[in-house]
Amino acid sequence: MSIPGNSGKKYQPAVILLSLSLLTLLIHFFTNAVTGFGIFRDEFYYLACSRRLTAGYVDQPPLSIFLLALSRMVFGDSLFAIRIFPALSGAFSVFLTGLIVQRLGGGKFAVVLASICYIAAPVFLAMNNIYSMNAFDILLWTAAFYILILLFEENASPQKKTTGYWIWLGIILGLGLLNKISILWFGTGLFLALLTRQYRHFLKTPGPYTAALIAFLLFIPFVIWNIEHGLAHLEFMENASGIKYRSVTPLDLLSGQILLMLPFSLPVWIAGVYYFFSDKKGKTFRAIGIIYLATIAILVVNWHSKPEYAAPAYPVLFAGGSILIEKFLSKKHLRRLSYAFSVIIAVGGILLSPFCLPFLPVKTFVGYSRMTGIQPGGNEGKKLSSLPQIYADMFGWENMARTVSEVYLALPEGERRSAFVFAQNYGEASALEYYGKKYPLPKVVCPHNSFWLWQWEELKNRPNLSNYRTVIIIGGRKEDHMRVLEKVEQKGFIKSEFAMPYENNLPVYVGNSFRLPLKTIWESEKRFI
Repeated sequence: MSIPGNSGKKYQPAVILLSLSLLTLLIHFFTNAVTGFGIFRDEFYYLACSRRLTAGYVDQPPLSIFLLALSRMVFGDSLFAIRIFPALSGAFSVFLTGLIVQRLGGGKFAVVLASICYIAAPVFLAMNNIYSMNAFDILLWTAAFYILILLFEENASPQKKTTGYWIWLGIILGLGLLNKISILWFGTGLFLALLTRQYRHFLKTPGPYTAALIAFLLFIPFVIWNIEHGLAHLEFMENASGIKYRSVTPLDLLSGQILLMLPFSLPVWIAGVYYFFSDKKGKTFRAIGIIYLATIAILVVNWHSKPEYAAPAYPVLFAGGSILIEKFLSKKHLRRLSYAFSVIIAVGGILLSPFCLPFLPVKTFVGYSRMTGIQPGGNEGKKLSSLPQIYADMFGWENMARTVSEVYLALPEGERRSAFVFAQNYGEASALEYYGKKYPLPKVVCPHNSFWLWQWEELKNRPNLSNYRTVIIIGGRKEDHMRVLEKVEQKGFIKSEFAMPYENNLPVYVGNSFRLPLKTIWESEKRFI
């Protein structure tokens, strides 16, 4: 194949892939080593979970938490340290995307274009820069697509031995389920593809059933944990969809695909969809296109799905689309356009990168946001200040811990011995736990997600817990707290300029003498959302 701008000359694919992967890694390492704002709300929570290893959590399966525990053992728990694994995951995802291009017959231009599309996509810049299961979700989906390409290459017949590929696919999907159950959408799309005439012959082989069995066996610990805990994760998902993201519509989902993947990259992934359905070679892997469409359909039917839920399906579309575009631009009079096309996407990614990577000083970012006219945003329907939610949730936590510690230390010695902190959400609770090594703080409890469950395990066997008599409460209204306490007084005030508005200007109360047993109070406080 003639490569645009290269006149068919040979190139060194390993060097290009490694260079692009290293570039991805360095972008995130630089951001977090030099300019990162602070630890993100959810990262505090994942750190709290990693100190309580178990087979499951209210809002997630356990794999990413175990990986974080490993990361903490090796690198520590600083901002830079906890973001090493997501950065590495992003680099591996770029590498796999390039491998997919090569496997499909793409040349240098296609490899570079697909990689640039990944690196410049706002959603991938953000997800590979913060610790969460999302970074690993992208990597595992991309790895699963790569295995599918190996499996379906040359339209493998039943006589060909493909069991090894199915085993690997089962392992990847099983790990994917242990990381984030949304990989079920991949499985649903694959199942639908196997029902089509093109792939139906695979159902006569043990491969698909072997893969499904392996994935299920790997997923069993989380299934058992959920059964033992009243299907907590299902309750969480139902509440999140019906309450937390109720303002998100299918139109937001579909328009978000364009914004999150970078508008300039739209022709590439649209070409990718076309490639897997209509290109002479791409049709061999039509299952990939079916998986993508099934994912979008599932998210639309759910109605309140965040746009980024579909993100893991796009690296393979970038790969297929880049190959089509490479073919088109290989014509002699169009070769110069190949450079312009790549530069436009790269420049577009650079211009939008301040909204995904916190490398600008905060006040400079606010000015840049106003200059570009791009307003702060979020998917949870919460009031925002001058920062988007992803950045605002990196501010105010240490100040909160310091203020609560001051209130705690001001208590009489007898009250300090019987005190605990009541935090309204997992961000507050886990941030206080994190900064407890720097500021003296008592035990922290919280009714939100896994924090509620951890405290419930203690309370259900010891309903009175008479040693807890004084509570420090973050936020809320005094009259509400008086319903369960005989005495409530405001003793502090939390003010953090750039934090989320609902985490700013918060009173800190001290309450005494519970009107009801703590177990009774806790049963009514549960919030899985």
